[in-house]
Amino acid sequence: MKRRCIAVLGGSFDPVHDGHVALGAYFAQLLQADELRIIPAGNPWQKHGLHASPADRVAMVRLAFANQALPVSIDEQEIRRTSATYTIDTLRALRAELGSEPSIAFLIGADQLEHLDDWQEWRQMFDHAHLCAASRPGFALEGEHVSPAVRALFAQRAGTPEMIRTQPHGCSYLAHDLAVDISATAIRAALQHNERPEKLVPPGVLDYIEQHNLYKS
Repeated sequence: MKRRCIAVLGGSFDPVHDGHVALGAYFAQLLQADELRIIPAGNPWQKHGLHASPADRVAMVRLAFANQALPVSIDEQEIRRTSATYTIDTLRALRAELGSEPSIAFLIGADQLEHLDDWQEWRQMFDHAHLCAASRPGFALEGEHVSPAVRALFAQRAGTPEMIRTQPHGCSYLAHDLAVDISATAIRAALQHNERPEKLVPPGVLDYIEQHNLYKS
């Protein structure tokens, strides 16, 4: 019996951009995932003062991922939380919901990998999911921006896409052929200056931003 594989992409999505879409689509195809689950952050402890409302960020995510080749679901569990959002709590909740059998692949970008050792109970994340990271131009796992502890654990747990599909959790994977480096901060700055960052944001999302007058102040 084939094990279900759920690719999970969390983030502030403030706003969602082409880098997020590329990351989700890349791993969905690589892992032959059965579902791509998007989890917009509610009150992420590492970030302060999200610019768009939860409802707007959910709407933008829905537009951005509308045309994927696999089922996409928007999970609002972090938005519903009243306390600070920790990824370990989200992964525990996902595992409790989905059971012990499915493969859960949690997707992160290189910028998140560089600060992974600051995350709450980051080592325990492997008890509930695989961690799949995307590179960016000039990024190397051996670089000085990645802590020795993260480097060592990622090397120790390195797996293949086949291992991730056939095991429920515990593997790491670093993609070297997805070099996308897009900054939500830079996008917000462009929008504040009445620029239209068409090459960075999905068209439907950009239309939504303009129609709702987001990121103007």
